[in-house]
Amino acid sequence: MLREWVLFGGLFTAATVIIVGCNNNQVPVETATEPKAPDRPEDHGHEPGAHGGILISLGKDSYHAEAVFARNGVVRLYTLGKDEARIQEVEIQELVGHVTVAGSTEGATEVKFVAEPQKGDSAGKTSLFVGKLPADLVRKTIKITINNIQIGTERFRIAFSNEKAAHDADPKPTGADSDEARKLYLTPGGKYTAADIQANGNTVPGVKFKGIKSDHNAKTKAGDKICPISMSKSNPKFTWVVGGKSYEFCCLPCIDEFVQNAKDKPDEIKDPSEYIKK
Repeated sequence: MLREWVLFGGLFTAATVIIVGCNNNQVPVETATEPKAPDRPEDHGHEPGAHGGILISLGKDSYHAEAVFARNGVVRLYTLGKDEARIQEVEIQELVGHVTVAGSTEGATEVKFVAEPQKGDSAGKTSLFVGKLPADLVRKTIKITINNIQIGTERFRIAFSNEKAAHDADPKPTGADSDEARKLYLTPGGKYTAADIQANGNTVPGVKFKGIKSDHNAKTKAGDKICPISMSKSNPKFTWVVGGKSYEFCCLPCIDEFVQNAKDKPDEIKDPSEYIKK
């Protein structure tokens, strides 16, 4: 029996589940868009899971899963039961994810998902798989397809995307006016200097850019300026000075990450001219 399990990383992205049964005469198709009614627990394809990811049902809630994208490129896939509050153990196996970038014509990149049994999982079984995206795919809008995962005697194909979650569902940015933000932005370090702090107005992005909406555009063309972190099209409204040079970003969380990198890994910071779509 082959089933297709589709997970999406966005809170408002439609999910499609296709089930192919053993009867070769027909292929029933079920499509879930937005929840039909709040009193139907099975219609929860866009609710956040217990780990802050997206909870998706398989078929008539036979199984569930939760896909969690971390900002450091780690992707966690939790397997859950009919009752999503229950863990679903599966046989330990290595999963291979095929990663494609939104809007790109390049081929897929393989990412291995390794079983990392959680505390309480039975010997030889796991309820968590973990993969690590290559550095050049971190913070890009991507789709991951796993062509084969075995659950009991059944095999499934899983596809999920971090669209929306890539930015819209980011944790609260450090760029907010907080002690953590002020420590990051108002103290020099590495390639981030006191002159930069003054040039940026002795403030933090959460204050300077308050009310400006992020518009993440992954469809860039040659000559476009791109965000140094997400590699999507940058927004000149989100400009920050680092090392005496002005960089354009797509959103506040990307400024956070870039400034932190300028402090911790200054040798990795490139000239603004390097962040142009070739």
